Amino acid sequence: MIRTILKSNKKSLTLELPDDLVGKMIEIIAFSVDETESIEKETKSKDLRVDLLKDRLKNFSFNSGGYKFDRDDANNYE
Repeated sequence: MIRTILKSNKKSLTLELPDDLVGKMIEIIAFSVDETESIEKETKSKDLRVDLLKDRLKNFSFNSGGYKFDRDDANNYE
């Protein structure tokens, strides 16, 4: 089985089939999906979903600059 979610900028797409599907009857369905729900449906594997989210969020980062939390300092009310 192949499941691919993509955004096309052309009317024509070419699909490369794996060897085990060659010579078999196959069904091809195309419909639009909401981009936010496509993350969950794109793959059922948790590891692949995590990798997909990391790829989509790679442009967002946080640098704490070496900050370390000091519990004693945080609870010192004097």
